[in-house]
Amino acid sequence: MSIELPKIYNAGEVEDRIYEAWEKKGFFNPDKLKARVKKTFSVALPPPNATGILHLGHALMLSYQDTVVRFHRMLGEKTLWLPGEDHAALATNAKVEAELAKEGKTKYDLGRSLFLHRVNTFVMNSRNTIRNQLKKMGSSLDWSRERYTMDDGLTKAVRTMFVKMYNDGLIYRGNRIVNWCVHCESTISDDEVIYKKEKTRLYFIKYGPFTIATVRPETKFGDTALAVNPKDDRYRRYVGKIIDAEDVLGPIKLKVVADLAVDINFGTGVVKVTPAHDFVDFEIGKRHNLEVRQVIEKTGILNEKAGKYSGMKTDEARLKVVSDLKSKKLLIREEEHEHQIAACSRCEGVIEPLVSLQWFVAVDKKLNIRGNKYFKNASLKDVGRKVVKQGEITIIPERFENQYNDWMNNLHDWCISRQIWFGHRIPVWYREVKSEKFPPKADQPLAEKVKSDGKEIYVGVESPKGDGWEQDPDTLDTWFSAGLWTFSTLGWPDKTKDLKTFHPTTFMETGYDIIFTWIARMILMSTYALGEIPFRYVYFHGIVRDKEGRKMSKSLGNGIDPIDMIKKYGADALRLSMIVGGSPGNDSRLYEEKIAGFRNFVNKLWNIARFILITAENPRIVEKEPKAKTLSDEWILSRVNEITRSVTDDLENFRFAKAADDLRHFTWDDLADWYLEVSKIEGKKDDILLYILTRLLIIWHPFAPFVTEAIWERLSSGASILMIHPWPKKKKKEVPKPSLLTWALIQNIVTSIRNLKSFYNIPPNVILALYLPGVTEKSPIVKEKTLIEALARVSIVLGVLKKAPSASLRFAVSSGGKMITAYLAVSGVLDIVKEKERLERELSNLTTYHESLNNKLTNKEFLKRAPKEVILREEERMRETEMKIGEYKEQLSHIA
Repeated sequence: MSIELPKIYNAGEVEDRIYEAWEKKGFFNPDKLKARVKKTFSVALPPPNATGILHLGHALMLSYQDTVVRFHRMLGEKTLWLPGEDHAALATNAKVEAELAKEGKTKYDLGRSLFLHRVNTFVMNSRNTIRNQLKKMGSSLDWSRERYTMDDGLTKAVRTMFVKMYNDGLIYRGNRIVNWCVHCESTISDDEVIYKKEKTRLYFIKYGPFTIATVRPETKFGDTALAVNPKDDRYRRYVGKIIDAEDVLGPIKLKVVADLAVDINFGTGVVKVTPAHDFVDFEIGKRHNLEVRQVIEKTGILNEKAGKYSGMKTDEARLKVVSDLKSKKLLIREEEHEHQIAACSRCEGVIEPLVSLQWFVAVDKKLNIRGNKYFKNASLKDVGRKVVKQGEITIIPERFENQYNDWMNNLHDWCISRQIWFGHRIPVWYREVKSEKFPPKADQPLAEKVKSDGKEIYVGVESPKGDGWEQDPDTLDTWFSAGLWTFSTLGWPDKTKDLKTFHPTTFMETGYDIIFTWIARMILMSTYALGEIPFRYVYFHGIVRDKEGRKMSKSLGNGIDPIDMIKKYGADALRLSMIVGGSPGNDSRLYEEKIAGFRNFVNKLWNIARFILITAENPRIVEKEPKAKTLSDEWILSRVNEITRSVTDDLENFRFAKAADDLRHFTWDDLADWYLEVSKIEGKKDDILLYILTRLLIIWHPFAPFVTEAIWERLSSGASILMIHPWPKKKKKEVPKPSLLTWALIQNIVTSIRNLKSFYNIPPNVILALYLPGVTEKSPIVKEKTLIEALARVSIVLGVLKKAPSASLRFAVSSGGKMITAYLAVSGVLDIVKEKERLERELSNLTTYHESLNNKLTNKEFLKRAPKEVILREEERMRETEMKIGEYKEQLSHIA
């Protein structure tokens, strides 16, 4: 009894119902599935920020991860994909503060407690939104293990890590230069700073015997030295001396130091050193024991050290200082200059380098940790480099290893304290020193006096006993908790079964833009805390851009909402549009027409199934390979084995795009365009068609889970679920059989005839005589004579020809060394003489046009004057013309 399917696949009617059925079965949870092999596969979902909605970068990540997770689950491995959300402290703070601003309030109007309540309500709603969007993508996540970076377990992990690192001397508090966001009123990490090119002024200022160049004259009140390069002979005699200089606030004295950090070619080769407000200057100051004089406050206002300029914002002060320098004839000149301006990636506010008392992680401190194979007189940086260099972690694509190593080599102590209210509160408490010493707990041994401020300090997982303790008001950098993600989510610091089973995780997939902010920190934290790598493979995808290759943004209005696309075209279409044609580490382009095209492909897969289920007498799952009865059967069964093997190999090696693209070509070209047409002619192929459909649904499922599950539901009459069906075993690569070479020859003949009919606008159903003079009755293709005639709509004529038939088109085909020359008689349907004349005329016109394009593109004056887009357009026209010339030459060769 056949099975009816609707003519058109309606994703909107299917997807929510199927996802609900998957959830109800509970098979996203590996504990509810009996593994068929002794192997685990685990992935920690890169947690979306708890600030709202998913974007295309998330959709791409989810497409890759769900594909590989479903594949390994079907392989029978114990497979875990663990979901969660990140509290994203800076971004979440900013979102809620923006909401308050609309109400005419600030966080200070609410106070810390009420503000955090407001934040938590916002986060709870956002997490629900994110969770639903993840489900819309078809993500087969184990929701029973969902985590949030601020939940109790992860908070315990964060505090435990802080205490452990503090006790090992890796975390310290000190005055160092940091990135200070004036708008966020907090430090931010180096990786959260964005740099914008900006046209500004470079001011050349007289400083005693020198002229120095600077873009920030308003910081000159913090200058404590002048610096030159030790290799610069022009200034060698001044090194080590104190020079007198006139300034806008009166006479000053500055020491001249020599330091290799000075660029001889910048300005005059002499630079002012402002240790409190420049990262390079801060390091110069440390090397030369210079005074650190802060003149800009955290509000972005100049302080009393700036004299009459105090109370001014930096931009205002710059204009005033420049004006006064001119008045005192201390401004030599000014030039236009392109400068990199530092801004906060969260709010795009101004970043001021400031020296501040903060908490840091020491990345260069050597450690010996008992039981940890990595830390034997090694620093965090040493280990971070080692595990990648030795191949314990494989980075895909390999070229990102160099970027990773460069970043690790240049890493300096990591500022982990933030001056915002939302986040993990730093587990440090202070109180005034009392006569009796605070007795620490056995598991929290640290209680010591801090001489600098005369306070007692306590660092612990739990708050201290006793009165008078006040917790540090700062919170931890979000990346500190995110760095623990692969193991904190599995129960660390407790020794849980999940931690033992699933860590190290197997695979991590994310955008290359967070290789440093997150990936590197996970490697540092995991190797330190557990003595284990966090993951074995890390796969980087690129940025999703629009059709023109532009980055998507609100200002351009070129963004695509993945949920809107799912509603319109279905999740499978969106997933395929992102995977097919992609490659690791490279940016990709996405546009609605592309998604619509894959919706059409999903419908093609549906219609293939519909044809098979309607025509088969007994539709059912067929796992065992049927015996081939015809040459076409032998060919298609060989192709099924070949595509199964190649897709399996590609997925095992994370070649997602190749696997999906090969599978698409098999489905559309080999199956739909060829074998289904053959089956209509040869008939009696139910078992083979059902076997192909069964296999096709299985190997398509990781890429397009919804449509394949919907078809499987009908094929199995609801008796089984595709998501957990065993993946087919791959066979060894077959040696091509002579019979398959014959089939390739038949395909070439049919394709050549169809192409000729198409070029000359001959209706495909018109039957033409096909002469095969080199083919005898003993030739293997003669056995397929009826099939060739039906597929190509021809009547085959065998026998020796003394000359080419009149009014015919000649073509040659070959396969496996066999060459056949054939003639397609077109008498009565095509005037060969006129066609030859037309082709020669068109070829002549194209050749003339090609010469004119070539002359233009080899003209140096044209290339010099013409806009780039005009040159690119002309080059494209030349390529198109060359293709047409080739096509017309080929067609002329066909005329016998």
